[in-house]
Amino acid sequence: MLLRAAAFLALAFQAVGAAQVTTQDTGRTLTLGGVSYFVPPSPVSALHDVSALSVAAKSASNGLVPFSVIPTSKFVFDGSALQETVNEWADRDDVWSKAFLTGIYLTYNGTRGLPSASLLSAQKTLGINFVFLSKSYLLGIGLTKELPAGPYFLEPASGNIFEAFRLYNDENQSFVYGTIPDGSGGFQVLSAKIPGAATETVGVPSRLYFTPTIQKPLAGKRLAVKDIYDVKGLHTGCGNRAFWQLYPPKETTAPAIQRLIDGGMVLVGKTKTSQFANGETATGDWVDLHAPYNPRGDGYQDGSSSSTGSGTAMAAYPWLDFAVGSDTGGSMRGPAGANGVFGNRPSHGAVSLDSVMPLSPELDTAGIFSRDAKMWATAGHWWYQNFTSFSQFPKKLLFPVDYFGNSYLTNPPSAGTAADTFNTFITKLEGFLNTTRTEMSLAASWNTTKPAAVSAPSLQTLLSTTYADLITLDQIDLVADPFIADFGAANGGRMPFIDPIPLARWSYGRALPAGRKEDALANKTIFMDWFSSSVVPPDATSCSDSIFLYPQSSGGTNYRNRYISASSAPLGFSSGRISVHAEVPDMVVPIGEAPFNSTITGRTEFLPVTISFVAAKGCDLMLFNLFAALQDAGVIQPVVTGSRMFS
Repeated sequence: MLLRAAAFLALAFQAVGAAQVTTQDTGRTLTLGGVSYFVPPSPVSALHDVSALSVAAKSASNGLVPFSVIPTSKFVFDGSALQETVNEWADRDDVWSKAFLTGIYLTYNGTRGLPSASLLSAQKTLGINFVFLSKSYLLGIGLTKELPAGPYFLEPASGNIFEAFRLYNDENQSFVYGTIPDGSGGFQVLSAKIPGAATETVGVPSRLYFTPTIQKPLAGKRLAVKDIYDVKGLHTGCGNRAFWQLYPPKETTAPAIQRLIDGGMVLVGKTKTSQFANGETATGDWVDLHAPYNPRGDGYQDGSSSSTGSGTAMAAYPWLDFAVGSDTGGSMRGPAGANGVFGNRPSHGAVSLDSVMPLSPELDTAGIFSRDAKMWATAGHWWYQNFTSFSQFPKKLLFPVDYFGNSYLTNPPSAGTAADTFNTFITKLEGFLNTTRTEMSLAASWNTTKPAAVSAPSLQTLLSTTYADLITLDQIDLVADPFIADFGAANGGRMPFIDPIPLARWSYGRALPAGRKEDALANKTIFMDWFSSSVVPPDATSCSDSIFLYPQSSGGTNYRNRYISASSAPLGFSSGRISVHAEVPDMVVPIGEAPFNSTITGRTEFLPVTISFVAAKGCDLMLFNLFAALQDAGVIQPVVTGSRMFS
């Protein structure tokens, strides 16, 4: 019996040994100096010097050694140069820390150079276990691929060197998932999770790895992208779980996003969108996904739609530089206002929207959020290539009393109110442009200058259903019907779940009589031509004859814990629809805060006050230049993250 048992065990072990087991390295998560990091599966270089690896192995923990690559052009790299580098990196980068000074790899990027004897003293002071010199130094060692400055992990057992990604919690639930490059021009979902985190995790590479150039002016800037844009290797979910599951990862990246990546931006994640980019309100409408949290004020105000994931992320996370959204009826401007950041609806057609989920191609645009006007301008100049840059600015400021109120000039608003903030800002803007605001009424202008052949007595009459008709009819044809058919074919004829808002809008569109789209486009064209000729015409010197201002957000509350009315189609005309139908740029600038008594915290909190700038079509770069100049002049200032806009 013992012999038979032994024989059986031998056969079992042979069978197990013969089985083919395939595993895939998805990277490692570790904690260093109290901070969570992700180590990607693929190395970026390697060190094969046996003696050097033996030295490094003495400092290994869990098979990895954190170290820093330090390029220098100094003829003599001494202890003070090392300390200077440490101080600079600590200020500049959130990924690198002194924990990466277990060892350093010193490389000279000049014509010649030597380490200094004083380096040994600094090495002891900083607790550096080893200093490797590259081949650029006498008797140095080499890597298989030279590396830019920054933090890395060395695996002494293999000699492989890996980049370091710092991991952050998505506390505001702005992201669908974090991403990392897949090494073949695409991206994959970040496999890491911060231990104990209840939300998504986003990983960011060191800023030290990147150096801006003329060809890549945005090198190293971290980017989040609304989940209606296709990205190679990733699913596009459009805020719908069934849509995300039904269709495979994309094989190409949308040209609009690829342009930003080509400029050096680093995609770190996909952000949430309200379903199919329709406007949804937190709590009442978001079903498939949970609405992201607006960090401003008491933290429980609606972040607006539909680019709310990108807008809330920009207002919440200092580790994020830019976030892309889209604007069809206000989906960039609403979140920019609610979250107190810079955000824009560009001129229609500013960038290609191929491989982007449509709401209405006649109205859809791609915008970008920022916290800094000058960085925003840099991104805008790179992204929007079809426009001419103007350095002179319009001298005419249109002040529509329809939206600001009639009493700003004769009765200055009370101090501390949103109205006072608008008035104070416009006064500063007048001084900068050396002009005085022109009080006007858009409704009255229509009544006196509308085309003779148009019978509509008001803009409300002309455009009441235009937006609703276009977005519902277009999206039914381009998104809803194909998706429902594909889902039914794959699931025995079943219907996918649809959130209340898109379902109500599609129902509205299906009930429209034939010819409504043609009527809507005709009315849109009437308004666009009238606005361009009678309100904000082009100008050869400053691109736009004037700048049309209107309030974007006034610090009003919109609590996310309230119940709202039933879903319906977005009928009507308002200030936010002007640029939609006129195809002109509408750019949101944060200018202040308004206090309110929070029912959540029981304390006085503050919400953003923002203003919209509207100019003639194609004048986007002029506006970007204006905002950069206003920031240089101190008329506007960058915003910070968190509950308050300004530090």
